[in-house]
Amino acid sequence: DELINARLKHFENGNNINEEHVFYDRGLPDVIAYMNYFGQSPEPRYADLCSKNRYDEVLILPPWKEIYVQDNERMENFEQACGIHEQLENTYIQLGYKPVEVPFGTIENRLQFVIDHINGASE
Repeated sequence: DELINARLKHFENGNNINEEHVFYDRGLPDVIAYMNYFGQSPEPRYADLCSKNRYDEVLILPPWKEIYVQDNERMENFEQACGIHEQLENTYIQLGYKPVEVPFGTIENRLQFVIDHINGASE
């Protein structure tokens, strides 16, 4: 409950930011995806929270073997990261999202992809 409540607070705080675009590193559906990946059963209210608190767009960045590094924030090995990524993508799709995959490339190219997508999505 602690993690889903923290994600909900993060979502609510983002909605109070007076900017045209707000980015979240993690979302409410991520909690369900991680629980499913690790064989845990999310409470039914988690899906309800996800359906009541929706994101306008979902951009997803797949694991990239050439730059992947395990650290204090990224504890999974690359194979686990790929499995989690698949679970994340499937969870967002099951919740009615159409995740947009940001292609591999330079930071500048990826940034431009995001900007172009947002500009196209908001027209």
